[in-house]
Amino acid sequence: MAMETLTRDVPSSMQHHNNSSISNMKHSYVQLSKTCLDEDAQINKKLPKELLLRIFSYLDVVSLCRCAQVSRAWNVLALDGSNWQKIDLFEFQTDVEGPVIENISRRCGGFLRQISLRGCQSVGDGSLKTLAQCCNYIEYINLNGCKRITDSTSQSLSQYCKKLLSLDIGSCSMVTDLSLKAISDGCPNLTSVNISWCDGITENGVEALAHGCPKLKSFISKGCTRMTTRAISCLAQHCTQLEVINLHGCNNIEDEAVIKLANNCNSLKYLCLANCSLLTDSCLVSLAEQCYQLNTLEVAGCSQFTDIGFLALSKTRLYFI
Repeated sequence: MAMETLTRDVPSSMQHHNNSSISNMKHSYVQLSKTCLDEDAQINKKLPKELLLRIFSYLDVVSLCRCAQVSRAWNVLALDGSNWQKIDLFEFQTDVEGPVIENISRRCGGFLRQISLRGCQSVGDGSLKTLAQCCNYIEYINLNGCKRITDSTSQSLSQYCKKLLSLDIGSCSMVTDLSLKAISDGCPNLTSVNISWCDGITENGVEALAHGCPKLKSFISKGCTRMTTRAISCLAQHCTQLEVINLHGCNNIEDEAVIKLANNCNSLKYLCLANCSLLTDSCLVSLAEQCYQLNTLEVAGCSQFTDIGFLALSKTRLYFI
């Protein structure tokens, strides 16, 4: 009807010319479509599946999902578990729900090594239990801001994910000491943990972690006001490989804890003591004398530090914040 409207008022010779052009356009379209299909078939024939799979391994989550919609062959390749060894769902955090995690877990199986669910507040313990059961080789998991998870998730990780190296449960308000006790029992190779803003974690949980995870290299506990000198001293005693420590806002920490860190953790490179108001110059002197690899020290809000402590540190190559 639309084409008839366009050609109704023109001379017959012009109509014949237009009809011929339209016919040619249709023929060209069919040929182009056929060519595209042939090209698609050719790329699948000429490139081995192993090579295509290798190419897909460099794509991010969004690109893989787009490739999966191109054809059946590409769908199989793009959704192959080997392409999903590292997954970061932060960009989709508001839409990510339990069934998504469960589907990913079952599809990726033993391939998944790293997953970040940072900020995915709709994800709960049930979905993460499925993840732990299906993905036994996972090494890195970021659950920062997943406010629905409880100690049950840590218990699942402890039971099924023995190769876990890094755990971030920062801002998970329902997590308690039981999480760190579970991780210490089941994940002895843990090297990094973030428990920032977890009000339910006390010195008891940190002590259990120190006893069970002696390979710890990074300990982040920003805003953990229930952290004590005893807890940090225990870390210093059992986790001598520590390189990164953040105690920002842990205002119950005293000099004794930092001195023990200085004496036992000679590999320390980064230390944040910001707003630890009980600390004095004596801990700075110990750091200057013992921690030769320390290159960054944050001390904002430490009102009892004086020139004595800073002069001791000035002899080292240290960056102050």
